Amino acid sequence: MRRRAVDFRRPLRRKVRDLLWWALCCAVIILFLYILTKGNQIESITALSKRTYKNERIVEGLNMTEEMLNPNSVTRQVNDQISLAKAFVVIAKESKNLQFAWELSAQIRNSQILLSNAATRRSPLTTIESENAIHDMALLLYQSQQLHYDSATMLMRFKAKIQALEEQMNSVSEKSSKYGQIAAEEVPKSLYCLGVRLTTEWFKNHNIQNKLKDKRQVEMKLKDNNLYHFCIFSDNILATSVVVNSTAINSKNPDTIVFHLVTDEINYAAMKAWFAMNDFRGVTVEVQKFEDFTWLNASYAPVLKQLQDSEVQNYYFSGNSDNGRTPIKFRNPKYLSMLNHLRFYIPEVFPALKKVVFLDDDVVVQKDLSALFSIDLNGNVNGAVETCMETFHRYHKYLNYSHPLIRPHFDPDACGWAFGMNVFDLVQWRKKNVTGIYHYWQEKNIDRTLWKLGTLPPGLLTFYGLTEPLDPSWHVLGFGYTNVDPQLIERGAVLHFNGNSKPWLKIGIEKYKPLWEKYVEYSHPLLQQCNFH
Repeated sequence: MRRRAVDFRRPLRRKVRDLLWWALCCAVIILFLYILTKGNQIESITALSKRTYKNERIVEGLNMTEEMLNPNSVTRQVNDQISLAKAFVVIAKESKNLQFAWELSAQIRNSQILLSNAATRRSPLTTIESENAIHDMALLLYQSQQLHYDSATMLMRFKAKIQALEEQMNSVSEKSSKYGQIAAEEVPKSLYCLGVRLTTEWFKNHNIQNKLKDKRQVEMKLKDNNLYHFCIFSDNILATSVVVNSTAINSKNPDTIVFHLVTDEINYAAMKAWFAMNDFRGVTVEVQKFEDFTWLNASYAPVLKQLQDSEVQNYYFSGNSDNGRTPIKFRNPKYLSMLNHLRFYIPEVFPALKKVVFLDDDVVVQKDLSALFSIDLNGNVNGAVETCMETFHRYHKYLNYSHPLIRPHFDPDACGWAFGMNVFDLVQWRKKNVTGIYHYWQEKNIDRTLWKLGTLPPGLLTFYGLTEPLDPSWHVLGFGYTNVDPQLIERGAVLHFNGNSKPWLKIGIEKYKPLWEKYVEYSHPLLQQCNFH
């Protein structure tokens, strides 16, 4: 008998097999959902137990009891009142309400006694025994709110207090700056005494003058370009002496060193007397006064012209021209001193010299400086250490870049450099008429709109594009106002006490004074007579 085609057979067996597969899948899904539900319950129990354990640890760490955690606890209410009352005690004292502060303190003590008694008997406070204390404290806290001791009012008060303190701090800071500037400008009694005694000695003791005349044979040294020439412009005898002495002591060949000192007429005799009386290991020392420079007159030097201007004199010496708006440091008369500006006239002061090292009188030399004279300046005029490791020492910090003469001609991010130890090629200086460039900028700044302070800003303008960077170890700055890295001190050839805290002043930084004082001969009779110590 012939079989039926597949499509016409009964599908009973196939349906049974499909039903079995569906039943099995449903069972698997139900089992999976059951396991998942049980897992969540286990995690919830675990998390709850962890949270409970954590709360227990917190309670144990804060030394809290169940009584304190109870929202209906009388003990907790009393503790909350005490905490709030303590804050109001501080506020009341700030507001000068000492009577109310005392009342709050007394009530705090009463509440603390209640808590102490309850802790001693190891039973919680009852409503009956604490009712009076809670009532009395609540009255005082309400009274505090009536006295405007609430948070919002006190925040406003504290803001006003902070503002008043900031104004007071600014005032104190301004006074401190002013007094610090005055202290920096004063001449110590001992230094004044030394000048007077040396001047007296010069005119009284002809042997000193004769000793100086006997040294006329050294005049050839003053013009010998094979020697090492240094120049200092100063009216400070002791500071100049330290520069000369430290250079001589640390020099390999001190007899090849020539120091050219320029001072003013007031200190001229004293300066000559000191360097005639003392020997500095064979170093040649020349002393001049700038009043003898006949070429230095108001028709040639803009600085002298400014000194004769009544408005400029009023600005620097009286300080009344702008109602005190300009800080006192910008009004220091030394910034118009010719001794401060002679650095721009070095070729005229020393017409026979080709190269010279300029030193400020607030430096100490602790290495041999002869190698400075063999440095190739690559056709530049000024060899100086750059100070642009920080943003402050870029050109835009010294000059007024809103001025049309400054903005288009000078890069605001150009690197600044320092006066105090500079190598000057006087041949290139004369060739490029650097003094004429200085005169141009000095005349343009008659109204003080290009810069306000010192000789560095005009120096940056004058020597722009004419400065050769030197190794930083040649000139280390900051000993008169900040902390200096000990490694820099060790490597430094010239240490500069720039800033107000000069080492010969009482306001000098104590830890750096020994670097300077070791070159002062305190056993010298004149120094002892003038109480140098």
